[in-house]
Amino acid sequence: MGKGKWEKGNGKRLGTSPLRITPYALCIAFSAAMFITSTAEAVYEASSDTGTDFFDFIENRRREARDKKLTPEQEKLLADIVKAANELPHEHKEGDPIPAVFEGDDLVYYSGSGEFIATGKVDIIQLDGHRFQSEEATGNIKEQVVRVEDRAHVLQLTEGAPRVTLDGYKTIYNYGTKRGTMDAANGKVGEYYLSGKRFEFYPDHIVVYDGTQTKCGAHTPDYHVSAERIEVWPEQVMKMYNVKFLIKNKVVGSREYLERKFGEQEENYFPRVGYNSDHGVYIRDDFKFPLFNHFDFVIGAYIETKKGIRSNAELQYRNRDFVGRFKYGFYDDSDARWIQKEPSLDLYYGRHIEGMPLGYSLEAEIGHWRQKSISSTHGVYEATLYHDPIWLGKYVLFMNTSYKITKDDTHNTRYGDTSVRGMNWEILLGREFNDRFAAYVGYIYKKNNSTNSIFDYDTDDYSKKLQAGISYTLTPKDRIVIGYKMNADNHKMDDIDYYWYHDLHCSQAVIRWRGKRKKLEVHWEFTPF
Repeated sequence: MGKGKWEKGNGKRLGTSPLRITPYALCIAFSAAMFITSTAEAVYEASSDTGTDFFDFIENRRREARDKKLTPEQEKLLADIVKAANELPHEHKEGDPIPAVFEGDDLVYYSGSGEFIATGKVDIIQLDGHRFQSEEATGNIKEQVVRVEDRAHVLQLTEGAPRVTLDGYKTIYNYGTKRGTMDAANGKVGEYYLSGKRFEFYPDHIVVYDGTQTKCGAHTPDYHVSAERIEVWPEQVMKMYNVKFLIKNKVVGSREYLERKFGEQEENYFPRVGYNSDHGVYIRDDFKFPLFNHFDFVIGAYIETKKGIRSNAELQYRNRDFVGRFKYGFYDDSDARWIQKEPSLDLYYGRHIEGMPLGYSLEAEIGHWRQKSISSTHGVYEATLYHDPIWLGKYVLFMNTSYKITKDDTHNTRYGDTSVRGMNWEILLGREFNDRFAAYVGYIYKKNNSTNSIFDYDTDDYSKKLQAGISYTLTPKDRIVIGYKMNADNHKMDDIDYYWYHDLHCSQAVIRWRGKRKKLEVHWEFTPF
């Protein structure tokens, strides 16, 4: 689908009378929208040239909707805050501490010292979006301190920061300074499940010591990372130090530092395992080694039963919208065709145009390529313009166009030198009919094809391609997809792919049958839900 946006009880009492302690005043209006995290980029990514990545767009929209949806207890907190704000007796003045509301089945308050003891369904709400719940709590109203020795439940819905839901022990929190600690805690921060021996709360961030992080909600996660220290910042950033990657409880990799941006697409740091008819059983993994600011060294390893080991290495530079990669080794396309780069320099710059539904990218790659007995000095230069998804009622339209120049110098009279240049464009129209059924149809024109190019890597045998596909959800865990492509020059079917996606809690098994080629592919991947 092209570059860019193909891209979600009553009876509380002190003695016999209900009591709410409201030491300060505030009138605040809250809305659910202020607590919604930023839209996430794609997580699901198909390996297909029949257009079935449209269904990844659909699945990502569904995932984003799940991530954004408030839980029942979060909705209740918003409603309770609005109710409490309306009941406050005095108007809040700017600069005054944010007020808190205390409730409990039994609550004793010592007005001289400010100390209080609350027992039985203790509920403390701070009107900027915090809730503390426990069976017993002590503290000091004047010092604005709450202490919970046993289990405490904490909820945070503050504007601009990730949502927090935690359960832990030995909690101390000063709701005036917004500083506190909690031991042996676990819960959810944003879309991540976190646990740690100790949580520290600060006005502008949270620190977790000896922590774990995952998007898998199982009691024993299929995958997770552990870190000596995890920092969660209001800018929707999570920073992790001395990180280990684990499948179940087995360490499969490590890094000194890892950073996550809430709501953005993630790299897959776990091995990919699969089988296909051409290569047999395979395992693929990438190993990243941070060097210094913006620079990483990455090794990609691919091991298969039929042809052994292939690998590549990259020196990467990433800074904002620019990526530079110095590549050496083997690379494959969606048709399992391999190319050897020895070496190659790839430069990419892309960004969305501010205030417009358009984005663009500029890319150049030059280096020495080898495929079987053919070798060449290979250069590619491409400028792409894309439009954000256009919604036409229940339909969505994707469009992009590019101008591409490809040059090859083989230094061989048998193949000679080639140069292909021209416009390319893609258009796809799709619709999600209901929660189960979606479909698309598309047209692609690419000047480059295997008849006018020296290499068949990442190219079709023709320039004009029609695509169509359907997706149907059989059960909450099973989905079937059919993707079709046709040579529009001779109106003959080129390929048809049949997929079966089966969710395995926090991972996914994908079976792909390539109908015309009669080839089977199976792979297993971790899929964050």
